[in-house]
Parts: sequence; C-alpha cells; structure tokens
Amino acid sequence: MGFCTDAIHVGQEPDPSTGAVVAPIYQTSTYVQQALGNNKGFDYARTAHPNRKALERTIAKLEGGAAAYVFTSGMAGIDSVLRLLRPGDHAIFSQSVYGGVYRLSTQFLVQFGMEFSFIDTSCVEKVRQALRPSTKMIYVETPTNPTMIVSDIAAIAELVREKKLTMVVDNTFLSPYLQQPLALGAHIVVHSMTKYLNGHSDCVGGAVILARKEDAEKIFFLQRSAGAGLAPMDCFLVSRGIKTLAVRMERHNANGMAVAKFLEAHPKVKRVIYPGLASHPQHAVAKKQQRGFGGMLSFDVGSLEASRSVLNNVKLCSLAESLGGVETLISLPALMTHASIPPDVRLSIGITEGLIRLSIGIEDVEDIIADLDRALAAV
Repeated sequence: MGFCTDAIHVGQEPDPSTGAVVAPIYQTSTYVQQALGNNKGFDYARTAHPNRKALERTIAKLEGGAAAYVFTSGMAGIDSVLRLLRPGDHAIFSQSVYGGVYRLSTQFLVQFGMEFSFIDTSCVEKVRQALRPSTKMIYVETPTNPTMIVSDIAAIAELVREKKLTMVVDNTFLSPYLQQPLALGAHIVVHSMTKYLNGHSDCVGGAVILARKEDAEKIFFLQRSAGAGLAPMDCFLVSRGIKTLAVRMERHNANGMAVAKFLEAHPKVKRVIYPGLASHPQHAVAKKQQRGFGGMLSFDVGSLEASRSVLNNVKLCSLAESLGGVETLISLPALMTHASIPPDVRLSIGITEGLIRLSIGIEDVEDIIADLDRALAAV
C-alpha cells in the first residue's frame, strides 16, 4: 500500500467489538485476566495498552522499521536511546543538536561515564576524524534545529557500517513522509511526536523506531521498566493526527518554500536558512535524500533588538516554543529552545540573538507573508 493509505489504515482498523470506524480510547489502568497466564496481551497500562500498540504499529510501518515504541515525550524516547550506551562509551552528535539533547548529555549522562562530541555532521570527514576507539553511536539531527544544517544520512551510514557503530537520526523536522532514514542506512529513528506526527499542538509524545530486533528488545525493556510509555488519550490524538500527515506535509512544504523565497528577497533580512533554497549549502544533499523541504526555516535579522521587534509585531504568527502544528509559530532559539546551551557554544554554531525560527503552518500563505512583512517593516 502507499504511504497515505498506510497512515490511515495500519494500526487504525475499525473496532472489532462494535464496528466503530475510529477505535475507542482505552482509558483504563488495568485489565481483567480470564485466568492466570491468560490476559489477551494486556495486564497493566504502564506495560502496554491497545491505543499504544496501535500507534506503534502505525509509526513502525511509516518509517519502515521492525518495531516502534512511543513515549511520554520526545526527550523520554531520546533518553532511552542514549541509555543503550554504557560507561566509557563515546557518542558523536550533530553540532547544532536540540538544546534538550545537549542538556541531557552534557549535564546528566556524563555523570555515568559517557562521553560526547558535537561535530558538524554535514562533513563526513569531520565525523571520521572525531571517531575514537570508544565510539559506539553517531546521533544525527537533519535538518538541525534551528540552523537547518543537512547531513548526508547514507554517507554517514556507510561509515557506521565500516566501524560497526549505531546510527540514530532525529527525523522530527521532516516526518516519515518527507524523509525515511532507516531506508538510507540508519538503525534508529527518533521523533518528537508533539510536532508533525500529531500536528495539532494538543499533546506531547515521542517515538523510537528500530531497524534491529536486538535494539527493539532493549528499548521496550526501558519503556516498560521506566514507565515512560505514552498514555491512551495522547496515543489517540497522535493516531488521529497521522491520518492527515501526508496532506499537511504537502501544505507545510509549499508554504515553507513560499515564505523562504519572500524572506530571502526582503531587505531587512540578513540571511535565510532553508534547505529548499539553492543558496543553502547542503541543498543538493537535501534534494537527494528528502521528498520535500518541509515547513521549518530560520532567518537572521542581525541583532536582538531587531528580532525582538519582529517577535513583538507579528499578529498571525504565534510566539511560542514547539513546532509542526497547523498554526505558524515563531521563536527566538537563543532565548527559548536553546537557552540552556552556553552563549559561546550557541554563537559558534550560528545561533545568534538575531536568528528567528519559523514553523510555517498551513494557513493561507499570503496571510503568513503579510504578517511577516508588517513585522519586518517595524524593524
């Protein structure tokens, strides 16, 4: 079946007991067992429940994985993946990784003897040079948040195979509709389902999709042991959102390109970073491995004063953290999503106080552009 068909039907079959087209929310903590050892697959909701299992089937299918597990947040899922490492292990991360991942690794996991390097993964040779005898994992965010750097997944996967490492890709910005890292050689894909998979800004969740059975067994053990599995209502909301993922991503993609072209031509904008533009340094790589360029972009207006002016003067664009919803969101990463990263590190990777991140929604694109034009006029 095609992607759109799978998104609507896999894991989302009608309820067998009633015929309801939309399966019910199993809002229960425990399940009656017919006899000892006969529990029909469910006993306690922390371990598993029908809504979670259904959603995990859907996501595994869309990403082309052997298994998937969903968590209370994207960071909960990422935390479980990083716990595949052991004391003394070394992992390489994309340089401009999400601030929460930087915080988790540098302020918490290092206490357990793990080591981390942050490298420009858009350059495979730099990744190779960063390898150590203790390196066990390469964690790639592509495009990166918020600097929109694109890494060549297949090229890094070749290096990973050569060195017998584990490759993890954060696919949140593009969703499986626009990019499928497992097909390009990655072993694990992570998502903040809060973003495009849900698409409606009304729940928080994360997903981990595995290509290898041995990794899947470990992640499932961590999910149920730590009690980090997603609750029924949130699973229901993400499952609902996924049904329209393809059509939403098409609109995000079209709007993203239109806004990027508008901003690139605007005299008040110093720089636009969007992989769909020919000016993007990894435009060719993005064209090769992505089905489209998505709705995320960043643009620099040169200073904190100018960025504050833009943020204070938008009306349609909502000043908020998060991304991937149907509405357009605008944020200042240096003071919001990436505030936990030391200022010198932020600057070294291009997150200036003038850098604004946009999550382009699916509104009429003329209205988004008009709102940004009015706000930029005030700078």
